[in-house]
Amino acid sequence: MATTTNTNNYKFNHSMLRVKDPKESVKFYEFLGMSVVKKLSFPEAKFDLYFLSYDGPSALSRGNSTFDREGVIELTHNYGTESDPNYRINNGNAEPHRGFGHVCISVDHIQAACKRIEDAGYKFQKKLADGRMKNIAFALDPDGYWVEIISKKIGSKGADDPEEEGKETDPRTYRMNHTMIRVKDAEKSLKFYQEVLGMTLFRTVEQSAAKFNLYFLGYPGSKGMPEGGFTADYEGLLELTWNYGTEKDENFKYHDGNSEPQGFGHICVSVDNLDAACSRFETMNCNWKKRLTDGRMRNVAFLLDPDGYWVEIVQNERFAGKENF
Repeated sequence: MATTTNTNNYKFNHSMLRVKDPKESVKFYEFLGMSVVKKLSFPEAKFDLYFLSYDGPSALSRGNSTFDREGVIELTHNYGTESDPNYRINNGNAEPHRGFGHVCISVDHIQAACKRIEDAGYKFQKKLADGRMKNIAFALDPDGYWVEIISKKIGSKGADDPEEEGKETDPRTYRMNHTMIRVKDAEKSLKFYQEVLGMTLFRTVEQSAAKFNLYFLGYPGSKGMPEGGFTADYEGLLELTWNYGTEKDENFKYHDGNSEPQGFGHICVSVDNLDAACSRFETMNCNWKKRLTDGRMRNVAFLLDPDGYWVEIVQNERFAGKENF
């Protein structure tokens, strides 16, 4: 394994969500075409981790080891929550605890995909036909997390697309496209994710009338940069949402998901050499939640981004030649 680190080798590996009932949550994400590629149990600490990813014939990370993937969702279950009638997840979208926004799945035929989700009895925050944006929908997972549904097809008009009518959908072809978090100061966050974590800005969407911008970042890897800025066929992107003016308010703060009430936990970047990457972060005077040497888990570290969101740093197993856990 190399003794240096190169951010070109980094991957936006996973996004962690706490769940109340793992059976119901795993069932939902499997219904969306994902597979449990790894389960880790820590009975002494009373929690389990479920790593779900697209693994079908057309999946971009098919067959890779867990931490050599992008677009993974990690579900964290703390024992006993499933039988606690008072336990509720913070989905990140209700005041005053907003921060994390959603995960996003891109699909082959959006009308058919949304109908399939609705026919299965799952609820929606926004259906395709609702509002002005007819080309996106938001389903709700069993904990009330928002799951955006978009089309992989360039130029899709969603609910208003006659070419979509009567089509069938194949969940094995879907992508776990992106994770959205809200940020207070776009300039500071873009600098962190580009300069510290080595991500590339793929696309900027300016919604000046509505007073917010969206920034889509990722690692080009073998797929390269998106043609014409079309990113729906990618997996493992990070969407930063910046609402104008928040950076000027000294007292403004987003909820990181880890203080009460809890929900979203962290995003995770896998690196080519964990020790070298952490040494580099040290020289860049990064803020740490947990260094490699802290605590019992000596194979994971956590940085803090400018908003206090946790960014887990783990070893990409392909470079190490062995599994992390």
